Amino acid sequence: MRENEVKLKAIAAITAARAGAADEFVSELLGEAIPDQFLVPVEATAAEAGWAVLEQLSEPFSALVNGFLLAFDALADAHDDADPRETTEEILQRLALALAREDADDPEDPSDPECQGPS
Repeated sequence: MRENEVKLKAIAAITAARAGAADEFVSELLGEAIPDQFLVPVEATAAEAGWAVLEQLSEPFSALVNGFLLAFDALADAHDDADPRETTEEILQRLALALAREDADDPEDPSDPECQGPS
């Protein structure tokens, strides 16, 4: 899949999510951007095979992230051009502070491997 096609999948996923589509549908859209087969050299060690797969995943993941950023930037520009009470930057700062507060309130997330102590 070409890079622009992957970016379009990201934009389609955002559009579908905002329209209230089922989570499964949104996940399926994003999953279409990820290869389901990988080329690995026959004589590759486990580490080399892992790197080969990682390299083949990095391109579509990067294109997905770029698609999300492209969509966000377009929406942020439209929002800010409408002269809102709160700019996109202010909304993001508020969101970041809220997330930081959540982490401060729950410093030991049991799903975080760093907080699980010795086994």
